[in-house]
Amino acid sequence: MKRYDWLKEIQRLDPERDFLRIYRIMATHEFPWDITRALELALYRTYAVPSIGRLLAQTAELTDRSQKRYDDTALLLDTVLEHGFDSDPGRTALRRINQMHRSYDISDDDMRYVLCTFVVTPKRWLDSYGWRRLSDHELRACAAYYRVLGAHMGIKELPQTYEDFERVLDTYEAEHFGWDEGGRRVADATLDLMSSWYPRPLAPAARKVALALLDDPLLRSFRYERPSAVARNLTHGALKLRARAVRLLPPRSTPHYARQNPEIKGYPDGYEVSGLGTFPVPGVGGCPIPHTLRSGTPVE
Repeated sequence: MKRYDWLKEIQRLDPERDFLRIYRIMATHEFPWDITRALELALYRTYAVPSIGRLLAQTAELTDRSQKRYDDTALLLDTVLEHGFDSDPGRTALRRINQMHRSYDISDDDMRYVLCTFVVTPKRWLDSYGWRRLSDHELRACAAYYRVLGAHMGIKELPQTYEDFERVLDTYEAEHFGWDEGGRRVADATLDLMSSWYPRPLAPAARKVALALLDDPLLRSFRYERPSAVARNLTHGALKLRARAVRLLPPRSTPHYARQNPEIKGYPDGYEVSGLGTFPVPGVGGCPIPHTLRSGTPVE
């Protein structure tokens, strides 16, 4: 294979019909490392919305069990990507996601915003640090993929195009970003988690790199000190240098899923999708919308 063969394959597909195939190529062949980092940053952005950051702090999942919360989130989303929305594992993962969300009072607006971060943040990350930018085909497929995910989660008034997702995200952040003590605790815990993935001598540097990737609205919301220009320039320069090196590599012939990432540490002996995440009170939860198999058999 040549470097741009996957992009040529994507261009032959229909982004509205083949969105799962396109997004799977993007996330597991073309940009697995970049999309993982971007989705980490996407979740970080959500902490700056006080209603979200406060709730996450109250559950203590990200402050007391940071690694497990990180693992479970990545693995549940990874299951849907790998197996598809209509597969048994995919439907099990969606059911778990919905059971957890429905055990809390989360507004549709907050749910919609979180979904938007998953669409917009990877695009912006790749604009800055990717070995290439996303094509229009890929942006349309990404929007379609997350529209379907949002529908399975029962989120109302879903954005339709990438531009819609971007507009909703920017508007919501402008209106809602702000200080909350709980959001800051969750942000600190996440920084500690990311630093823990590296040998102890490198942990302080990893923390500085993570802070250098946060934009000014995020830094103000968490009341973090603004990183120096040197720290930011070194971080951004290193990531751009990496992108140039990756561009020279041959394309990835086998997919790389999030479950293969070294940051996933909590399940050395494997896991069952049905056992991931937290479990609400019996009788609460369940999928907010009916699922239907392609055969037409109702699932829930």
